[in-house]
Amino acid sequence: MFEIRATREESLAAPPSDPAAALADVTENLPSITEVSSPMDDLRGPKEASAAIHKMSASRKILTDSGRPGPLAPTRAFLDICWSSVNNWHSSPRSAWRSSDVASKAPDRPRVLPKLQRGMTNDSPVPQMQSLPTPRGTLTSHRPLADLTWLRVGGPAEWLLQPADEADLSGFLAGLNPAIPVFPMGVGSNLIVRDGGIRGVVIRLGRGFNGIEVADGTVTAGAAALDAHVARRAAEAGLDLTFLRTIPGSIGGAVRMNAGCYGAYVADHLLGARAVLRDGRVIDLTPDDLRFAYRQSTLPEGAVITQATFRADPGDPDALLARMEDQIARRDASQPTSDRSAGSTFRNPVGHSSTGRADDSHELKAWKVIDDAGMRGAIIGGAQMSVMHSNFLINAGGATAADLEDLGEAVRKKVYDSSGITLEWEIMRVGERIA
Repeated sequence: MFEIRATREESLAAPPSDPAAALADVTENLPSITEVSSPMDDLRGPKEASAAIHKMSASRKILTDSGRPGPLAPTRAFLDICWSSVNNWHSSPRSAWRSSDVASKAPDRPRVLPKLQRGMTNDSPVPQMQSLPTPRGTLTSHRPLADLTWLRVGGPAEWLLQPADEADLSGFLAGLNPAIPVFPMGVGSNLIVRDGGIRGVVIRLGRGFNGIEVADGTVTAGAAALDAHVARRAAEAGLDLTFLRTIPGSIGGAVRMNAGCYGAYVADHLLGARAVLRDGRVIDLTPDDLRFAYRQSTLPEGAVITQATFRADPGDPDALLARMEDQIARRDASQPTSDRSAGSTFRNPVGHSSTGRADDSHELKAWKVIDDAGMRGAIIGGAQMSVMHSNFLINAGGATAADLEDLGEAVRKKVYDSSGITLEWEIMRVGERIA
């Protein structure tokens, strides 16, 4: 069996450019915050440093609205320095800030951050003190994203925006500096967020975008509505969108990726969609605008789908619900639904999804060429290609984003070496790796 189990160990005596040493330096210069020294004791390198900061970030939830820490929480400013020292690998914190800038009594963020940012490199992941629009929804800095992805890995978002509704999203993007990148996240079902996190603004749609309406043979769903919920609601109304039932994720992602199952695709049913462009304009999109292809569509950079309308054939509600129950049973019998995965890892080389029919050919299915390359069950760190279904990349326990992505790339190489076929990722990988 293909297996790599490696640890990345580095000495705490390394030069200041090493994140572990840099974080130790930061700790020494903040003697009043003794609580944070404990998570730092076992740091051996960037992987451990990142984990320690995630632990400290979690404790930050007891901060008050003023930004002042309680007795067990590090300051926001301190965490900013930590993230900078890990992600900005080649910059020493000592060259980015002066210990005299950090008050001994843990000042609140607004007074300290401008001083910390003087002298930081342009590559620093710490949000600059520029004027960001104020949404009616929630805007959070350095929000860890691992708990928002199905694989439970990844670093933080520089900013995470959860808009209240479409108008809130439109107004925020209209007022946002065009130089700041934007990434619509969805529900994280088909996503690897790299360990270094995502720069710019990550957008996650919530309750203001999950409505489902059925009328005149059509179904209109908000982008945050889960595919399974839309399929069930349609079936109850006697409309057949059953192909959506076993597709993980939400409608926005389904449209963006032209999701499909059992030989049916979003492109077969979509009447139109709405989206907010990067400049805040709200537009209507036709299927022609989206230029659907296998597992992809064409959207402007930074565009955020907010809702979609589907046509559906009529059917008996009981029969449709029974069909979906059968689909779920077949899925659960063949896929690792109880494991942490992100669905299919690679697109089928044949260029279409499985039809579910008895005469369906498997010769150019991703799982088959992975099997032929001997990569079923392959392991790197905490990542594994599922033994149950070899096209499912799973977090078998303690995996990092790097473990998962590295295993996927190892699979691609093995498949190419054995068959000459280049597998294309179906899982989206975003953010920055930690060296």
